[in-house]
Amino acid sequence: MKNFDQVEKLKVTVLAEDSVMYESPYLGQHGLALLVQAWRGAETYTFLVDVAQHPDALITNMELMHVDASSIDAIVLTHCHYDHTRGLAHILEHIGKTNVPVVAHRDIFRLHFVTSPYLQHIGVRYEDAKERIEAAGGVLFLTHEPLQLFPGVSTTGEVKRQTDFEDAGLDLKMLEQGKIQEDRLKDDIAVIANVKDKGLVILTGCSHAGIINIARFALEITQHESIEGIVGGLHLIEASEEKIKRTVIELSKQGVKWIAAGHCTGFNAQRGLSIKFGDRFTPLQTGMVIEI
Repeated sequence: MKNFDQVEKLKVTVLAEDSVMYESPYLGQHGLALLVQAWRGAETYTFLVDVAQHPDALITNMELMHVDASSIDAIVLTHCHYDHTRGLAHILEHIGKTNVPVVAHRDIFRLHFVTSPYLQHIGVRYEDAKERIEAAGGVLFLTHEPLQLFPGVSTTGEVKRQTDFEDAGLDLKMLEQGKIQEDRLKDDIAVIANVKDKGLVILTGCSHAGIINIARFALEITQHESIEGIVGGLHLIEASEEKIKRTVIELSKQGVKWIAAGHCTGFNAQRGLSIKFGDRFTPLQTGMVIEI
């Protein structure tokens, strides 16, 4: 991605998150959905990053926030988990258009599960199978490579794992030719935007690839030197104090200017980020609007 283009402005609205803004009418849910708008000249590009897990609650929040569903140009799924993908077909029906790009990693529809505390499928659900997505107006773009959504906005594609302290954060499994295998969530991708006079903004669902891996990979593929901001989940909710400490230190070393993190980030990690970044850290909440 040499000569990564720029957008003039980026706006991120948190449509769904585990918490809600104080005294707001919005509905919270376990999961994440971001509405992203990018401006370049006279053109505007609007897309969703994930759809959380309760489409009725998501649609309610969209209506309360006066979001015109028909303005949505595309949907990016950061990984297969139900709290980021459930109700996708229903959301596409609500958008009411045909040929809506749905961008994800090529392996997102694999059988993905946990066995503790009991056997449970936690990946993309049957009601959001490929055929149902396509019948609802979606066109699947499944790739492990970075994919440009709009000049200055791209997915990362499959993230290179480089650190020695980051993992998926869960004991995950998948079936491969009938054999049970460890699942390292290689389908975990992020979205990156290059904002004029600011720099790179990373939008991530859960950061199962590791937020430091994601940050380093974003810098590598764009050939940038620093990161403006990070928005999303960091999946440190059950991480050790040592892992949280190393993550916070590395984010600071990367020169990240600000962070808005929630969902699966966890209180201890949020506390650590708040101590290190001060007012440059904000806990993510449903209804929050970030303009860059």
